[in-house]
Amino acid sequence: MEIKVLEKGKNKLVIEVKGEDSTLCNAIRKELWNDDKVKVAAYNLEHPSSDSPKIIIETNGKDPKEALLDAVKRLKKENDKFRNTFLKEIK
Repeated sequence: MEIKVLEKGKNKLVIEVKGEDSTLCNAIRKELWNDDKVKVAAYNLEHPSSDSPKIIIETNGKDPKEALLDAVKRLKKENDKFRNTFLKEIK
């Protein structure tokens, strides 16, 4: 995975995520919407076989980088919870 910052402003961040597809970007987009300071959370994948997705974040009073990092932390916590529950269940 490679991440390239395409646009960075006070309330807007656009990044390109090379080596990933809609699966990761959709999870991040969905989690970003759980932050009340996020006013735009989207991703764009022009063509699945040739392009890298771009994640677009716009905020209202919060650093968009922090909003993204917070969303990723929450996703990691949910994934860890799922993993632990699954491991208990399959023993």
